[in-house]
Amino acid sequence: MKKKNNGTSDSSFEKKLFEAADKLHKNMDAAEYKHVVLGLIFLKYISDAFNELYAKLAKTRGADPEDADEYRAENVFYVPKIARWENLQKNAKQPTIGKIIDDAMDRIEKDNASLRGVLPKNYARPALDKHSLGQLIDLIGSIGLGDKENKSKDILGRVYEYFLGQFADAEGKKGGQFYTARCIVQLLVEMLEPYKGRVFDPCCGSGGMFVQSEKFVEAHGGRIGDISVYGQESNQTTWRLCKMNLAIRGIDANIAWNNEGSFLNDAHKDLKADFVLANPPFNDSDWKGEMLREDVRWKYGTPPIGNANFAWVQHFIHHLSPTGMAGFVLANGSMSSNTAGEGEIRKNIIEADLVDCMVALPSQLFYNTMIPVCLWFISRDRKNHKFRNRKGEILFIDARNMGVMIDRRHRELTPEEIGKISGTYHAWRSKNGKYADITGFCKSAKLEEVRKHGHILTPGRYVGTEVQEEDSEAFDEKMKRLTADLADQFKKSHELEAEIKKNLKGIGYEIK
Repeated sequence: MKKKNNGTSDSSFEKKLFEAADKLHKNMDAAEYKHVVLGLIFLKYISDAFNELYAKLAKTRGADPEDADEYRAENVFYVPKIARWENLQKNAKQPTIGKIIDDAMDRIEKDNASLRGVLPKNYARPALDKHSLGQLIDLIGSIGLGDKENKSKDILGRVYEYFLGQFADAEGKKGGQFYTARCIVQLLVEMLEPYKGRVFDPCCGSGGMFVQSEKFVEAHGGRIGDISVYGQESNQTTWRLCKMNLAIRGIDANIAWNNEGSFLNDAHKDLKADFVLANPPFNDSDWKGEMLREDVRWKYGTPPIGNANFAWVQHFIHHLSPTGMAGFVLANGSMSSNTAGEGEIRKNIIEADLVDCMVALPSQLFYNTMIPVCLWFISRDRKNHKFRNRKGEILFIDARNMGVMIDRRHRELTPEEIGKISGTYHAWRSKNGKYADITGFCKSAKLEEVRKHGHILTPGRYVGTEVQEEDSEAFDEKMKRLTADLADQFKKSHELEAEIKKNLKGIGYEIK
């Protein structure tokens, strides 16, 4: 691993691989090209995993290496002969390579029910240059992905995540529809600590919330099966990315897709989740709110037709279990807006004692928007569930000055900053935590104080400004000095004006 000069770690391996692959896409835009590349990376991964188990079964008496059930028993995808990587590599230079890949994807879906309708199957299209496609196969063929050694290093996970981020950057605004910056997801997960239970994301994009949740569980000694995953996505191509992203990590998830989306067609209507993690579209004005004026989810007020922010907030709350917690990203306007009844909805949610913590984030964390954003943390049971009684209190954290620039346009929170923010929250909510307000950074405010601020949740209103270093100069002395400086400057300006007039008079221009 190579350290970036900003202090965050990044692998030159992933970067070099992406740069090499990126040279091959010629005139194809990132929105199309990402499916070409990520589909092949997925195929190489499952082929590597298959080949390793195939070799083991071939040496085992009584085992049939061509029996698909042998692979299912080991949680490995069965890869039929025409879809194995060696067959693609052998035909990489053939003009029919596009159709060979499409046939391979089709056969894999037929032999693996969980992948049906997921894999890209448009490699044969004329617009895709077959010479470049062959080069891409050779490039991806040079790296090991799915064998035991590379699985343990999470080579595929690293490549996939890096590529998703780079494609999001290349696509600009549209990229944010499928990818949330990793540091934001890590912060949400570290704050909520989803060790065990049902995790739900009703606008799940490419599944980053689920991946980080599973990583968190494993990093803290838990098992990958300790959480169950539920999600929904309205964009079918993004849903496919999500399914592949989870499949390569062995995450068994119930991810639904429909065109209508979570508001009009809630695919998990009866789900009560232990954790909701989400990054919904900001300020969405096209959410079909006019069709949902009397919905059961609007317990705290009917959201305005022109902005879905508080439709999402109430959708999340609706899907929480009696002890559930939610962490989600919203535009900063959600903390203070009084437009079209939003202030009243926010007030009702606060007065229901559901808001646990608010975090103001720095700018430039997202690939798709410059809109400043914040994190909301909602808790259904703030009395004594696992933590101390926090009723009537809200923690405010102002992290706007955090983060390091990783390039001219993008900022990242460092692991240390993520630890500082999440550690502050944990100390505050813990029964034995050593929490203290820090001027300019964090403040535990009583509900009475929030009422005085008109139920506005902007952390800057509560945390105050950072304490500046004490000025050794006494106030009276400073005022005398400043007054003398101003008088001196005034005198000099008059002297300069007189000198200019004198010089102009000397050349025939007299100013009265």
